[in-house]
Amino acid sequence: MKNLSHQVASLLITAWVGGIWSIGYLAVPVLFYAQPDRQLAGMLAGQMFSLTAYLGMLCGTYLLLHTISISGRSAFRNTLFWVVAMMLFISLAFQFGFQPVMNGLKQQALPLDVMHSAFADRFKMLHGISSITYLIQSLLGIFLIIKTPRP
Repeated sequence: MKNLSHQVASLLITAWVGGIWSIGYLAVPVLFYAQPDRQLAGMLAGQMFSLTAYLGMLCGTYLLLHTISISGRSAFRNTLFWVVAMMLFISLAFQFGFQPVMNGLKQQALPLDVMHSAFADRFKMLHGISSITYLIQSLLGIFLIIKTPRP
């Protein structure tokens, strides 16, 4: 059973970090390149980021519980535990922090595109902060993949 839980953990790390990288650095840039309607592209990108955040919440929760079940209290002294916790926190911040505020700004801007409204500066600032945070999560994911011991 222990071997199965390690295999599930490996698969979840792969799914989570792979999802972060494939959505953020492949799918969304292609979407904005190929879709002339920037509002539609933004809406679709937001949905993809939302699904990635939910995937992160699922994976991060399992990984934290898995580490605690294997290591007990010593899990809290494990660097990888805190890397997963930070990545999970970022997923929560995206889903319940950045996304709702950015969506609210888009709604307030209607019928205009938010980038052509009085909310453009605030939206750009939040978008910039969320982009930097996403990059941090992406780099933490690389660290997680490289440093996770293989069974």
